Amino acid sequence: MLVLAGFVGGAIWGGYLARRRKGNRLDMLQYATSFGIAFGLLAFFASVILLRITS
Repeated sequence: MLVLAGFVGGAIWGGYLARRRKGNRLDMLQYATSFGIAFGLLAFFASVILLRITS
């Protein structure tokens, strides 16, 4: 669940950042995808660490 939230949050932030930098539609798609993957991966590692600590 944390990974999905990280991916969606990263995609929203990436799209917003590309729009703020006056990018076109493909720029927004690329930023949203890359930020979503990066934040999803970060959330995955965070969830693995949290599970290892609590178990």
